[in-house]
Amino acid sequence: MTKRTAPAQTELPGRPDRRLWHVVVPLKPLALAKSRLGPAAGEPGRGRLALAFALDTVGAALDCPAVDSVTVVTDDAEAAGQLAAAGARVVPDAPRAGLNAALAHGEQCVRAAEPGAAVAALNADLPALRPAELARVLAAAGGGRAFLADAPGVGTTLLAADAGAALAPGFGVASRARHLASGAREIGLRGVDSVRQDVDTGADLRAALALGVGPHTAAALDRLAVCGRRAGGRDGEAARCPFPGHAPGTRAASDGVCG
Repeated sequence: MTKRTAPAQTELPGRPDRRLWHVVVPLKPLALAKSRLGPAAGEPGRGRLALAFALDTVGAALDCPAVDSVTVVTDDAEAAGQLAAAGARVVPDAPRAGLNAALAHGEQCVRAAEPGAAVAALNADLPALRPAELARVLAAAGGGRAFLADAPGVGTTLLAADAGAALAPGFGVASRARHLASGAREIGLRGVDSVRQDVDTGADLRAALALGVGPHTAAALDRLAVCGRRAGGRDGEAARCPFPGHAPGTRAASDGVCG
């Protein structure tokens, strides 16, 4: 459950006023994930992209100096193996009652091992996530419950509950309004686009590509583009990549996020 390269801590070194966070990431079985990407990526492709998004999200969270641990809640065996190898603790989705029940279960697992832990729920589909931007959001999240809205300002990408506060997740359609109504404080930081840009559609993915995606997502898109080329016309001409701006062998500029 602890980070890959450091022992468990409760505060940032040299900053006793800044608590380290335990991040909970929910992930659907890959066969069910990212259905709205199906038209652009194809049925096999959307599952591969969902796993790539999760690997980049978890990798960035583990590299964040404000994060103590990452716990992934999933019943997908393939994803569980790869995310555990990346350094996350993986627990099964015991409730099997949807996203918010999975997050509450993850919170319970974290606090059973670390009573009084500060817990943050984080979407699994943030392929452009920067550790430094996540650290800024978490630094602004202390004290009760706080959340960060997604890029359109309708949903939520992160919900945090400091020690002594219940997470009480209300993710789903129009979750920003739901979290506000629940008493959570909205984090109004600017310049944290990578923490806001979740990916549900092809347009979302193009926006994430403009920010610069992580290595797993870039590699998955390379494979999709190569498959598209192989499935091109009878004369071998390349099929159009479904995500303009990304071609095989290229990476979006990312200030250290992409490999």
